[in-house]
Amino acid sequence: MVFEYILKENGIDPSEVNINQSIDFGSTAAAFSGGQGDYTIEFEPSATALEQEGVGYVVESLGTASGYVPYTAYCAKESYLEEQPEVIQAFTNALQKGMDYVNSHTPEEIAAVIAPQFPENDEETIATIVKRYYEQDTWKEDLIFEEESFALLQDILVSAGELKERVPYEKLVTIEFAEAAVQ
Repeated sequence: MVFEYILKENGIDPSEVNINQSIDFGSTAAAFSGGQGDYTIEFEPSATALEQEGVGYVVESLGTASGYVPYTAYCAKESYLEEQPEVIQAFTNALQKGMDYVNSHTPEEIAAVIAPQFPENDEETIATIVKRYYEQDTWKEDLIFEEESFALLQDILVSAGELKERVPYEKLVTIEFAEAAVQ
């Protein structure tokens, strides 16, 4: 959806581009390296792996081209927010602590810490990926879900035909826990 939105924003009709959506997302890098398609959309570490194998290179970041799309958002029922605010705040504080860490350490330091979570990659590869994220301004300073990003997400969903009616920001988003975590 993000790719098609970017195409439309740049005057390209996605229906006039041959986009193969029949390939399982986990298999797109293998399909590309096997000769299917001229371009592929990859998350890391697949994008870097294609470069390391010499079969492709990163042309553009969809995140950079689209703006801050909230790829990761945490949802809870209103009743849970009301009944367990200390749990939500502790969770949000922990996430903010992680954001603070990635925004105050080098790619190499981050790679050393997160390497056990990515046993299929060496630390140098992980550091390369983290460096790319820094260069693309992937990580925000905080967890506050801005209204502008919410509007962008809805624009993308409307453009893709997945959202029929927009939802007011105030009705669906609370930032009180993220604001408190920044303090």
